[in-house]
Amino acid sequence: MTNSTAAIPVILDVDTGVDDALAILFAVKHPGINVLGISCVAGNASLDRVVENTLRVLDVADAPSIPVAAGARRPLLEPARSAAHVHGESGLGTLQLPPTDRTAESISSIELMRRLILDSPRPVTLIGLAPQTNLALLLRQYPDLVKNIERIVFMGGSTTVGNATAVAEFNVWHDPEAAAIVLDSGVPTFMYGLDVFNQVAIGEQIALSLVRSESNLAQVVGRLLSNRIALGSGRNAEYTGLIGDAGAICALVDPGALTTQMLPLRVQLAGYGRGQTLVDKRTHPGEDILHGLAGDWEVAEVALDVDVDRYARLFLDTLGLGSALPQLA
Repeated sequence: MTNSTAAIPVILDVDTGVDDALAILFAVKHPGINVLGISCVAGNASLDRVVENTLRVLDVADAPSIPVAAGARRPLLEPARSAAHVHGESGLGTLQLPPTDRTAESISSIELMRRLILDSPRPVTLIGLAPQTNLALLLRQYPDLVKNIERIVFMGGSTTVGNATAVAEFNVWHDPEAAAIVLDSGVPTFMYGLDVFNQVAIGEQIALSLVRSESNLAQVVGRLLSNRIALGSGRNAEYTGLIGDAGAICALVDPGALTTQMLPLRVQLAGYGRGQTLVDKRTHPGEDILHGLAGDWEVAEVALDVDVDRYARLFLDTLGLGSALPQLA
């Protein structure tokens, strides 16, 4: 958190697993971001685990007192589904952080977000790094809040392949109805999807050097980057080094490193394509539009490509880990 009046006031909505942790560290440390509060939702891990992980990560960041609150335990319609195969049962892979004296707010994350938005002298940016259940509930319960919401930046979706299914990305797939409600809210939205998420990575030798550092922050970042996952059936767990959700916050402070486009967007709610973000990249109207068959689409700013080294450098620099930077070249 920063006292600078120029800093962007944000609320993070997280399901703190490995890459949410990296995003929280980045957001707290960046001088251009004022983290007003953090809302937690079940996703990468159970809600209770997400709240505890978030509080412990704030300790690692040596963060000031930032309110954290628990929200939805499951999607709007379906049961919660574990992502332990990626993030481990704890949500943080093999990383074990010490207990914290920080405690969560007694109110729900919906009420916390409402209070923070109403109290902010500037419109607030909501950053969704998780299934968007909390955001959908907030916008449906308190629609008048949209006048003090600058925009919603969300990590989710894809214009190409999925990861939860062949076509659907996990955050949107986990609660597609919530994602559809957010898109339909009237708030400007920015999609940081798998197209860019899967590109921004830190080299393994850099991660190992961070693990060997004397700095606790560096060690934690190195361990998080080193979380290995199996990228296919029968394959060994592999190093990816993705900064993941942290890239969506990089997009907030350095949008110039991205190629983006305003595009029609909708969420599939049925069939095998459930959870897919359909993005219309056509340059000319097709028969569906000409014959009135297209139905309703929202328009969102969609990230299509990214300067990988620029975000990798921004990420490490912001965390004060610039000594590893020469190895990026």
